[in-house]
Amino acid sequence: MGGRFLRSLRRRAVGSLVVAGGWWLVAGIAGGYQLFAMAACLWHLRRRGASPQLRHPAVSILKPVRGAEPDFYQAIRSQALQDHPQFEILFGIRDAGDPAAPEIQRLIHEFPSVPMRLILCSQEAPNGKVGVLMDLAREARHPLLIVSDSDITVPPDYLKDVTTPLADPAIGLVTCLYRAEADDWPSRFEALAIATDFAPSTLVAPFVGVSEFGLGSTLAFRRADLDRIGGFAAIADYLADDYQLGRKLHLLGLRNLISKVVVSTRLSAESWHAASKHQLRWARTIRLSRGGGYAGLPVTFATLWAAAAAACGLWWVAAALLAIRFAMAMTCGWFVLGSADVWKYWYLIPLRDLWGVAIWAAGLFGDTVEWRGRYLRLDAEGKIIAADERG
Repeated sequence: MGGRFLRSLRRRAVGSLVVAGGWWLVAGIAGGYQLFAMAACLWHLRRRGASPQLRHPAVSILKPVRGAEPDFYQAIRSQALQDHPQFEILFGIRDAGDPAAPEIQRLIHEFPSVPMRLILCSQEAPNGKVGVLMDLAREARHPLLIVSDSDITVPPDYLKDVTTPLADPAIGLVTCLYRAEADDWPSRFEALAIATDFAPSTLVAPFVGVSEFGLGSTLAFRRADLDRIGGFAAIADYLADDYQLGRKLHLLGLRNLISKVVVSTRLSAESWHAASKHQLRWARTIRLSRGGGYAGLPVTFATLWAAAAAACGLWWVAAALLAIRFAMAMTCGWFVLGSADVWKYWYLIPLRDLWGVAIWAAGLFGDTVEWRGRYLRLDAEGKIIAADERG
């Protein structure tokens, strides 16, 4: 009888040690990632000194446009205000009646000395945005090209800062981090996701051997290198055109660089359903483009593991994980991106994180996304293989 009791105690003790060891492992991995991300953010800040300006290359800015987002005029106006000796801006639309067209014409009249053109594009492509870029590239006059989303606002020295690294022939593409501004709660959650989750993971990526990506906020590269990969036609079948452009340039043996410049965008989801669809599109596209990286994302879910630890009564583990998580979020969101919302709504970060876990889980399944009113089916590489024009 006594022997059975002792054996039972030993089994319970061993079980407790296994559980405790498991939590130490989970906490160590999740907390370790957050500390690693914080270190990556601090390294990025350290290298954000003034860049030597060796020359002022001529640049063509290609802006595919569809519709006028909130603050659209302020965004495109920031492009025209660049302190750069020689550049042009080419705006591409598919519909002459696009509501963005009058705003672009207004900009052209406000800055008559800046070479700007509004081009009606007709090139067909599975990815309509890339079709517009194909037309714009044919009209561009300069050896350096910059592609950025139509709602991106940039600082006055943006052109100088993002083109200077291309003086190094080993650099193939320069991209930028971005902060998001929002006025509605669903968009604020998306903005927090960008500042405290997406941006840090972007800064971590090069340290773990993932550096082939580009972000739609800025893609600066040489026309000659674009021609070497087959032009924009080489990425016309992909939904994640920014990632694929970066990947194909990287495959030429060139380096992709994250600039010191931080640009900004404005989000206007207006509803939780719209924000969730937007996040789900990103999640599924990332999974299909980079499946291995997507499968590894749970190591970044510090808040989830903190909640699980708290549910098991391990409050000290939960508190430590949350403290590290908040420290990393503030480092990236405020010190790297300068996002005021991270300070204003810091208490929402855990809720945002758990929402992100739900989006990640939903992104594990399905191959259809909604984009600009179209339902697109993607293959295992992220290529568009079917489109449905449902409203």
